[in-house]
Amino acid sequence: MNCKKEELLLYAVTDRSWTSGRTLCEQTKEALKGGVTFLQYREKNLTGPELFEEAGKIQKLCAAYQVPFIVNDSVKLAKDMDADGVHLGQEDMCAAEARKLLGEGKIIGVSARTVQQALLAQEQGADYLGVGAVFPTGTKQNARPVSFLQLKEICSAVSIPCVAIGGITRQNLAKLAGSGISGIAAVSAIFAEADVQKAAKELREEAEKIIWGHSIRNF
Repeated sequence: MNCKKEELLLYAVTDRSWTSGRTLCEQTKEALKGGVTFLQYREKNLTGPELFEEAGKIQKLCAAYQVPFIVNDSVKLAKDMDADGVHLGQEDMCAAEARKLLGEGKIIGVSARTVQQALLAQEQGADYLGVGAVFPTGTKQNARPVSFLQLKEICSAVSIPCVAIGGITRQNLAKLAGSGISGIAAVSAIFAEADVQKAAKELREEAEKIIWGHSIRNF
């Protein structure tokens, strides 16, 4: 596996919807300061040199904080900028093909919402799974919910780590205790907050308690 299980504890997915006068790079730096352990750059609007430039800046920030930096959907962008890896949805390139293009040393994550999808992704060489949406979410309004039982079944069915995603907040995180997840992925719970660093810090502390059973970091 190309990523450590503990690196997936607090997985941030970028979203420029809530920058409010700040840049995404500034918000990302605050999230990293707050304790984000893994970062996915997700960008649906920028293209060309502008996309490559911003992704490069965020990649450097992640390197400074020793946090894995992966790209959403685009295997080409991940390869061109030598990112740590890529995250693929069910409609994207399959993990096996992405592995051929990126090589054995890169991280490949795959979204899954059924045991069948999870097992196939593992078989094709995925390093981890993103499972959800575990709660209602405004980020992907058409996302069908994954129940606690389904989440637990997926975690039990595979040997690679699973990250829960979708509508997770500090207030509902405890409902995921005992599911077998290795981490939580957050978008609005971090980037929509006025104090991004504080939001990330508090979310990480709760994640440590729920997933590891204790908090290990003093801020």
